[in-house]
Amino acid sequence: MIPEERPGGPGAGEDSTRLQAAGSVRKGCDPLAQTAPGRLQSRRARVHQQITKELRMRTGAENLYRATSNAQVRETVVLELSYVNSSLQLLKEELEELNGSVEADGPGSQGITVPMIPLGLKETKELDWSTALKELISGHFGEDGASYGAEIRELEDLRQAIRTPSRSEAGLELLMAYYNQLCFLDTRFVAPAGSLGLLFHWYDSLTGVPAQQRALAFEKGSVLFNIGALHTQIGARQDRSCPEGTRRAIKAFQRAAGAFSLLRENFSQAPSPDMSPASLSMLEQLMTAQAQECIFEGLLLPPLATPQDGVAQLCLAQEAAQVAAEYRLVHQTMAQPPVRDYVPFPWTALVHVKAEHFCALAHYHAAVALCDSPRKAHLKRAILGQEEALRLHAVCRALRRVDLLQAVLARALRCSLAKYSELDREDDFLETSEAPDIQPKTQQKPEIRAPSFSSVKVTDIFHRLGPLSVFSAKNCWRLVGPVHMTRGEAGFGLTLRGDAPVLIAAVIPGGPAAAAGLQEGDYIVSLNGQPCKWWKHAEVVAQLKGVGDEGVSLQVVTLLPRAEPPGTGHHRPALGGLLRSQKECGGGTPAPARASPRPFLGWSRKAKRGKSRGRLSPQP
Repeated sequence: MIPEERPGGPGAGEDSTRLQAAGSVRKGCDPLAQTAPGRLQSRRARVHQQITKELRMRTGAENLYRATSNAQVRETVVLELSYVNSSLQLLKEELEELNGSVEADGPGSQGITVPMIPLGLKETKELDWSTALKELISGHFGEDGASYGAEIRELEDLRQAIRTPSRSEAGLELLMAYYNQLCFLDTRFVAPAGSLGLLFHWYDSLTGVPAQQRALAFEKGSVLFNIGALHTQIGARQDRSCPEGTRRAIKAFQRAAGAFSLLRENFSQAPSPDMSPASLSMLEQLMTAQAQECIFEGLLLPPLATPQDGVAQLCLAQEAAQVAAEYRLVHQTMAQPPVRDYVPFPWTALVHVKAEHFCALAHYHAAVALCDSPRKAHLKRAILGQEEALRLHAVCRALRRVDLLQAVLARALRCSLAKYSELDREDDFLETSEAPDIQPKTQQKPEIRAPSFSSVKVTDIFHRLGPLSVFSAKNCWRLVGPVHMTRGEAGFGLTLRGDAPVLIAAVIPGGPAAAAGLQEGDYIVSLNGQPCKWWKHAEVVAQLKGVGDEGVSLQVVTLLPRAEPPGTGHHRPALGGLLRSQKECGGGTPAPARASPRPFLGWSRKAKRGKSRGRLSPQP
């Protein structure tokens, strides 16, 4: 997504009206309406805090036991340790039960479909942007930080809103709008190898363990994780008994897999288990498997329902085998360390159940397609596989509470038994040859699609500071003026180029501009007291041509090499040096910068280069 900076023109400074019109209440988010996964995550966090408290008490009691030689004190400490250990055991069991929650997060449709696994959103603490941003605006940009209170409040309101997004497209747009604003913040306020001086707190989605970092990339990564998690929730609650609901579920799981893939590729320093490369790879595989399952379910729905001919049934058998293969891969990943140490056990159990269930379905459809002796062999494997799926379902206490899952498994077993009973010969299972495995194959492989950031257009909240090509923490500049000059016989003696901000490309020696101290490479930021950072080339030229005998007052800025701090001084680099410095600092000459979410985080960000407009104006 390429968020758009909004050129302000002559009236760009009057943005308070825009902020008031936009309002501070974000739509698509009800802070009081916690989602079910959100409530579950809050309970996890509270239990984890209690566990942490008990662990600290146990550590203190153990230290006291080792330090004292008083028998009575030791006896008291032993009793206290016994009590603390009992409390810890109860809390850990409660946390395991919460982590093991598998919700049938469906819409309550008439059709019977297998439950999906939705991912809970990461939670975060409130954050005060005000102090850090005001200090940066005052210190680096040389403007009154207090005058940007409205912009800071808008940013804080947006972050507050994304803490409880609605489980809908509006919630996704809200998260993506905030993510795009973080891209603007990263480009404008974060210097190379620097930070905003803020501490970002987020809780692990799988364990509830808190994590914190000062890097803005952690904030961006956590928001991107929540975009993927919200896609999983939207996909899990679709009515997959109809074609349209199935298509929406496929799209949502593909988007979720894309979000986790992008995060895995860009986030190399995971501060919490859910954002480690191993976890993100597992989540990507899980969402791909769930999308593949939805594709198979769509083939069973009218008007796409397959007739009872042999070729069509063999295609269904291969599609079911493909779903089973995907879930086997997920199960293998979940069973490997370090993922197995924190992934909820009911997730692992449900994935194992699905692998067995769809493998059995593959053999069932193969049996329906065949008319000879292998028919009973495939039915045998179908029955045994569905019985194994039911056994695995019964072993997990959390899955036993999901009645919908049991109904799906039991129905599949009944169908296989009924088909077997229709056969003329009642051969014993032992007399039936072993059926071969069904080779997995699909006509529609799920596509890992990145979230559609391009669909959410946002305006840089701090656009009043000026175009990002020049006015960012990656650049240093010197403010000069206001300087006054009057028109000479040949005009003002300068050549202008580019837009927003307009660049002085050349200064004629001995002309009014040279006499006023203007230099090649200066950017015009104020004309007769009017801020003009966002003005077009034609607007500046028109204003200069309209100047009378009273002359014109200009303020300009000059980009400095990174080694030279901004300040006052007489030395000015030549135009070539200024342009090289600007290119190294990540800006182009006159064109307004467009922030992009790629790279999505910040560890591999390359210097962003703008493009020069390249047209020259006649001397005004």
